[in-house]
Amino acid sequence: MTNMLIYPLLIPLIAGVVLLFAPGKLKFQRTLSLLSSALLIVVNIIILIKVNKIGITTLELGGWQPPFGIVLVGDLFALILVTVTSIVSFPILLYSVYSVGADREKHYFHSFFLFLITGVSGAFLTGDIFNLFVFFEVLLISSYALIVLGGTKVQLRESFKYVLVNVVSSALFVVAVAYLYGVAGTLNMAQLGERIGSIESSPILTVIAILFLIVFGLKGALFPLYFWLPASYAAPPPAIAALFGALLTKVGIYSIFRTYTLIFTHDSGFTHQFLAILSGVTMLAGVIGAIAHSDIKKILIYNVIVAVGFILFGTATLTEAGYTGAVYYLIHDIVIKAALFLIIGAVIAAAGTSNLKEMGGLIKHHPLLGWLFFTATLALAGVPPLSGFFGKLLLIQGGIEAGYYWIVGILMLSSLLVLYSMIRIFLNGFFGEVKLPHISQHGSTKGLVFPCALLVAVSVFMGLGAESLNPYVMNAVDTLLNPDYYIDAVLKE
Repeated sequence: MTNMLIYPLLIPLIAGVVLLFAPGKLKFQRTLSLLSSALLIVVNIIILIKVNKIGITTLELGGWQPPFGIVLVGDLFALILVTVTSIVSFPILLYSVYSVGADREKHYFHSFFLFLITGVSGAFLTGDIFNLFVFFEVLLISSYALIVLGGTKVQLRESFKYVLVNVVSSALFVVAVAYLYGVAGTLNMAQLGERIGSIESSPILTVIAILFLIVFGLKGALFPLYFWLPASYAAPPPAIAALFGALLTKVGIYSIFRTYTLIFTHDSGFTHQFLAILSGVTMLAGVIGAIAHSDIKKILIYNVIVAVGFILFGTATLTEAGYTGAVYYLIHDIVIKAALFLIIGAVIAAAGTSNLKEMGGLIKHHPLLGWLFFTATLALAGVPPLSGFFGKLLLIQGGIEAGYYWIVGILMLSSLLVLYSMIRIFLNGFFGEVKLPHISQHGSTKGLVFPCALLVAVSVFMGLGAESLNPYVMNAVDTLLNPDYYIDAVLKE
């Protein structure tokens, strides 16, 4: 069973390497990447079910036991995210076949797509904080290639900022890791969790905790470090933007969640309160951007930032309800953001523009697309019984239990404004007056609607079938609330 933990990394990695040697064989590239993505879903679900039954599993690479060797840790929190990653990557890949364009696909699109999935899955599964850095670099290098693929002027301009910010972030990451190793003498996450409580130099650890928050906040788009995200995510094609919006910020969020529940718990009165304040301001900043823009891509991208605030607020509450809400909302947001990015891409293809002021009347020729967007909007806003409702309700409960009443107020206000920002697109874009000529207004959405429907169906299932997901989420939260479970499973104590 433990050897299965390597499969979420090996499957996309091997497929990506094979595809490097067949750049011109488009049919082969599409077939192999789709088959490997489908296989990855099946394997990850099998691993998830088994781990839920037998508990946390580990894989010691090279036979070296932790903390001396590299270890992969399969706890339910990590495996839920790995599984959801594979589930959303398949429809995005299917969508890309009809939207990215043959020229981009021939230039190693599928290889870099699969390498990015490898990096994301590795970041979730690694039990060593230096290898977290390594997997970050794997996914970032893949994202650098994807964001410039096609070489348009906008892509090249925004990719420069994107690469620069992430290079700075990676340099800070190495500095933070060096300081942490200097203080604790190890980089194994379980051993760090064991040692941190006994180290007397608490002020230094607090500084290191904030340094890691800056690093992961840059990658996860926490206020005020999200400045690079809106323009960068608007530059690439919709399929690549969906991959970025659904997964890349979530790796930063996961890293904060993992380190702030397992390692940096020594001064929670300061670190977690600081995180709570930043999460509240992130909600406000994101929602202001969402309601201020008329470009539908930018509206959705700013809603990505709002979700970052929601999830990290749950982390900051240090309550069972807050953690449960954060985990529910995290997996919900991965799915629904992927769905909405793809739907928005199809809307732009149909309307011939991304400017809300220049589109209208789409519902007549694209009714299914319109109602998929409406359903996804309700889920995003947390309207019951769709997937966003349960996570948001528990976040409110956790915030009240922790005494963060004003942040709970911001969360509720932000939810209403998120709904307003998206309903604007629905009413004006689908039901508004037709403003472009027929030939421009009703472009082709061939092959684009089915992947969107798949993701919306997953979101609806997560809401209506929340009871079937609850045992997995609760077991994941139990490990987060009791880090000794993680520590004992890794160190075999």
